[in-house]
Amino acid sequence: MRLLAAAAALSASAFATAAAEPQQVATYSDWMVFTFDTDGGDRICYAVTEPQDVSPTSANHGDVFFSVASWRSGSASNQPSFMAGYQLQDSSEPMVRIGSDRWEMFSDEREAFIEAPRQEQRLIDAMRRGREMRVSATSARSTATNYTFSLIGISKALERVEEACS
Repeated sequence: MRLLAAAAALSASAFATAAAEPQQVATYSDWMVFTFDTDGGDRICYAVTEPQDVSPTSANHGDVFFSVASWRSGSASNQPSFMAGYQLQDSSEPMVRIGSDRWEMFSDEREAFIEAPRQEQRLIDAMRRGREMRVSATSARSTATNYTFSLIGISKALERVEEACS
């Protein structure tokens, strides 16, 4: 149920105003697929997961998740993002790691994104091949946080995202 709350938060904060509540389309192992229609008539489709492990355990992390979103209009395709349940430090650059590969993100309040589309695609390709992904971030209170996300189910989830937004 936490993931359903996260999906609603994603639609409300990360994207345009939704005309309707997000609709769960499918679940693939550790990833869920949602769609929703915006007031502007676009459809946004996304795969989302929550962390399997968080640290430090003493911190209040709130709802944390990682998503990959596409817009039917084509304004974005396979856009990965990290959403924290807390304000990220302004100058921080959250880091994504899969195996020995790393990607720096830029933060915007509670969210973090990959800046270059070419790097987004590299990350998506690595997610499809990987088993787990680690994200490290720094809160506005300077707390270093770390998350481990399962990548089991991401390939099927992204196929369903593409199908739902085509």
